[in-house]
Amino acid sequence: MVDDEPTLRRTIARTLAQRGFEVTQCEDGQSALEHVRANDPDVMLIDLMMPGVSGMDVLREAKALRPDVECVIMTAYSRVEDAVAAVRAGAYDFLTKPFPSFDAVAITVAKAAERRRLIAKTRSLEEQLDRGSPGGLGAEIIGQSAAMRRIFRLVEGVASASSTVLILGESGTGKELVARAIHRRSARATRQFVAVNCSSIPDTLIESELFGHVKGAFTSANTSRAGLFEIADKGTLFLDEVGDLSLAAQVKLLRALQEGEIKRVGANDVRTVDVRVIAATNVDLAQKIDAGRFREDLFYRLNVIAIELPPLRDRRDDIPLLAQHFLRKFARKSGKEVRRLGAESLAALTAYGWPGNVRQLENAIERAVVLARGDDLMPDDLPVDVVGTGRANGAAGAVVGVGDAIDVVARVLGDVPYAEAKRRIIRDFDRAYAQHLLERSNGNVSEAARLAGLDRSNFRRVLRKHGSS
Repeated sequence: MVDDEPTLRRTIARTLAQRGFEVTQCEDGQSALEHVRANDPDVMLIDLMMPGVSGMDVLREAKALRPDVECVIMTAYSRVEDAVAAVRAGAYDFLTKPFPSFDAVAITVAKAAERRRLIAKTRSLEEQLDRGSPGGLGAEIIGQSAAMRRIFRLVEGVASASSTVLILGESGTGKELVARAIHRRSARATRQFVAVNCSSIPDTLIESELFGHVKGAFTSANTSRAGLFEIADKGTLFLDEVGDLSLAAQVKLLRALQEGEIKRVGANDVRTVDVRVIAATNVDLAQKIDAGRFREDLFYRLNVIAIELPPLRDRRDDIPLLAQHFLRKFARKSGKEVRRLGAESLAALTAYGWPGNVRQLENAIERAVVLARGDDLMPDDLPVDVVGTGRANGAAGAVVGVGDAIDVVARVLGDVPYAEAKRRIIRDFDRAYAQHLLERSNGNVSEAARLAGLDRSNFRRVLRKHGSS
């Protein structure tokens, strides 16, 4: 807190301390810069007009010393050109004295601190991805949450066995990735990993697909053909959506698992195979058993070792790491220079429920990278449904803000005639709106105009109207 007015400085410092902030008070710019050289504050609240070293000089020097510090400028002389200059110098926000309330100052500081935290988190994500996944599965499976660490331990534990594994989880949770990770860590890693989606094969062809057929076994069988069990011999067969198999196919699968033997369709001879089966499903097999649509004996044969993958909404700690991973992947693939997740984007991604799980997140980031225009991936680049929850919450906050604004108008304008009051409110709105967009775009007028839905010339006209160019 940097201000040459001791009473104001102490009052704001006390307000912030009551909200959990550790506050250092500095009475001038020189002492503030000495503190910054020796420490690394998260947020600086800086008065613009101070004797000696000005607030603008403190801002520029502080950002040079500590690029990550978030700076909020305060002034009793509200001019758009000062706001623009402060934002271009790296200020997070610009507050005009007298403040609507000290609570409003505390809220701004809290938002700045949150932005600092999110930016630090993004940097940490990049470092984690450079080191590899904390769970030890490298780039195969990304995660650092407690739930995923349990999955990593299970994968490492079951890999050396030959027992069948049943992977449970909603669609898009990464069941095939887990199956592949198990295979790569097993003694079968040098042999085939064969994956098949059971729901994509018609019931009339599933037996031939799994066990093969001989020439003439049915009308279109022009040649003999090995099935997936034979192809995966000495390796791993991954049966995705195993719950969609017909009862007839379940009988044949059960025999193959029990006896290690298969018979091609139309053949008389039995072939012995050594296949590790990993099955996966997104349906409740117990319910299917109760409904008579899945064999209980097959369930127990498959369910020797069960791994249940959590939905993404239950492992929110992993969302930033996954998003950064996909950002890198698609930026590299598209040749775009998108390097970071913007702080607001990171907050929106973490808040969303992700009904489609990791697959939906991957698709959302791919779309956002295609649409992104700068180095940072911004909320406007994300799908509307992803940022909708955050915007809805923002709308609720805006209702409160309107009420606060009415109170401020009543106190500040008093008995000012209607026309003059309206002129002042519109002027202040234009200033605040332009300042907000310039802050979001780091002083880039073209980007601010895009966010405003105006062309560059019209947005410049708003700035010139208030003495800025």
